[in-house]
Amino acid sequence: MRTLRLLEVRRARDHIAAACALDDLRFHFTIWYEDVDLDELARAHGDELVDRLAFHVAMFHINAVCSLRPDAIELGANARFATPRFVALWRTIFRRVWAQWRWEHALPDYHGPVFTDAPADAHSRPASSPAGPVELLAFCGGGKDSLVALKLLERAHLSFATLGYAHSIYGPSAPQHALLDRVGEVSARARAERQWVLDDFMDAPVVALRARDLGVRSILAAETPASVFAALPIALARGYRGLVVAHEASANAANLAWHGEDVNHQWGKGWEAERLLDDYVRAELLADVRYFSVLQPVHDEVIFELLARDAELAPRTHSCNVKKPWCGECAKCAYVWLQMAAHLPRDIVEHTFGADLGERAANARWFRELFGLAEHTPFECVGSANEARLALALLPRPLGARLARFAAQVGAVDVPALARPLVAVGEEHGMPPHVAAGVMPQLRAAAEAAARRLGVSRG
Repeated sequence: MRTLRLLEVRRARDHIAAACALDDLRFHFTIWYEDVDLDELARAHGDELVDRLAFHVAMFHINAVCSLRPDAIELGANARFATPRFVALWRTIFRRVWAQWRWEHALPDYHGPVFTDAPADAHSRPASSPAGPVELLAFCGGGKDSLVALKLLERAHLSFATLGYAHSIYGPSAPQHALLDRVGEVSARARAERQWVLDDFMDAPVVALRARDLGVRSILAAETPASVFAALPIALARGYRGLVVAHEASANAANLAWHGEDVNHQWGKGWEAERLLDDYVRAELLADVRYFSVLQPVHDEVIFELLARDAELAPRTHSCNVKKPWCGECAKCAYVWLQMAAHLPRDIVEHTFGADLGERAANARWFRELFGLAEHTPFECVGSANEARLALALLPRPLGARLARFAAQVGAVDVPALARPLVAVGEEHGMPPHVAAGVMPQLRAAAEAAARRLGVSRG
């Protein structure tokens, strides 16, 4: 039996560090906080609570190491925090997020390692802290969804701060934070919170060097759940009442069906994950903190309708996970370029990307997958095939040679029929009533405008 061992979870005044081991391998994760004193939090709320938060931060980072196929997890001294509810949440997130990884490795029955330690007693009640002067902490990843979400909060007159984090896998931290600030600084944020994540597992050449003996070809990380738990010490320190994300309805769409289950690269951003995390955080950790998305009711067609109202700010955004701000040759770059080209002025698109990504040979694979012409849509945070096909139909004519060939393969598109479900506003969301009162009218108005533009009848 191969066992992943949690060696240590250590907190200092300004960071949380964790170490784990699998066979002869050792990996380390450190999350640094700006202007948050974890020692002061422990004095105010007790060591047990802050240590419990640190354990959650550690466990949702080291789950990435389970991409190396351990049979078991041993928690050691930290087993006292692993309640049955925690284990159930951790295993659910692993099973659903790593569905893509299991498909890539043809492992339909591997649902993750078992916990070897006896379950800990359930905690009696979550912690509560006084409300701070700013209500909401809005995660800002620097993309178009973040910009749209911040503007929704601003126009709803809701007080918010932004949270940006730099991850070592994306290179030096200073350029990452500078890119994030390009978006955050054009909003009405009251404060900018910052984190630094140093991760020597995601940076390690473990797959390249150990693929044969480990039996793995790729690794995954549950970035969204990890970021939620890493934000909780900030929420406790500042008295934030809501953790706000910009996850849209297309995050619920599966890339493919396999052995009776959906494989969805974006499951951690979807509605099911949002409900699980919100319920767990409130019931088990911090009673007065909600976790929700302000874009869950809408698809990209409505989001780009909103973005077009601040089109001059679009060049400030970035979404690429290969080379920030844009590599120009990945599925994410191809999709965002496609949607911007369909919805924003040409000079804005050129200023953002500096090139016509639709005619780059390297993007042919991505467009084939985006338009639903391959086995699955891209394993990236992009929209569904119908959203991409609608954008293709809306591109200014004439198309370049490559996109014209894809348009011929897609065939004739009934724009109003294709657009109808994509300009609908769902009523299912996790926003507290007062937030929904400020946000939902904006979403509905944008959806109505998009429907008129696309000839969608509302009868």
